[in-house]
Amino acid sequence: MPSFAHLAPPLMLVASNVFMTFAWYGHLRYKAAPLALVVMASWGIALFEYWLAVPANRIGHAVYSAAELKTMQEVITLCVFAGFSALWLKEPLSWSQLGGFALIAAGAALVFFKP
Repeated sequence: MPSFAHLAPPLMLVASNVFMTFAWYGHLRYKAAPLALVVMASWGIALFEYWLAVPANRIGHAVYSAAELKTMQEVITLCVFAGFSALWLKEPLSWSQLGGFALIAAGAALVFFKP
């Protein structure tokens, strides 16, 4: 049965990636907003991302290697971004973008392969 240390990191990384994706890309819907305001708002949003990502990695390192945690985070980032792009930015992903993301995810799976 999966432990807290197995389940909490992926869930926390999903939540942290939602915050970070909004921090990095959410402002693209508000191009008229002053850049200084956008940077400060993004920085404030990113603070919540750190409050989730750092503990996720600390907890997760009890059962995952650092490489596995980083790989997990990157795949989660792609998944969150794909949804964000379509839902928030109204920029549907093309087949080539989805295919590229799938290839990255397939490559990432190798990190978890234990020969």
